[in-house]
Amino acid sequence: MDILLYCAAALLIFIGIAHSYLGEKYILIRLFRRDDLPKIFGSPDFTIKTLRFAWHITTVAWFGFAAIVIHLASDGLNKSFIAYVIGVTFFIHFLIALIGSKGKHLSWIIFLLISLGVLTATF
Repeated sequence: MDILLYCAAALLIFIGIAHSYLGEKYILIRLFRRDDLPKIFGSPDFTIKTLRFAWHITTVAWFGFAAIVIHLASDGLNKSFIAYVIGVTFFIHFLIALIGSKGKHLSWIIFLLISLGVLTATF
């Protein structure tokens, strides 16, 4: 059954890459060319950055799930490792939200708290 887990992990990685690349090329770029995007904080820049980082955070989450699925296939169930992967995944979410929105989208606070909470509980 481990082969099924490795296949699932490979599919998670594949769909993450496809999601980010194809979404950027065929959805986000075309969407951002529109003149009627909401103007939050005075311009559409915040809207564009929020949509972009929210889109790509999904890929980061899928990569984190792939790491957990690979771990399940190889080592079984090590709670500390799984918690570490979750903590790091949400730390990456934090960085993307903070940098992508220049701190304006407050989700970075929640992602940081999740990351720190999980990583602190792990050690």
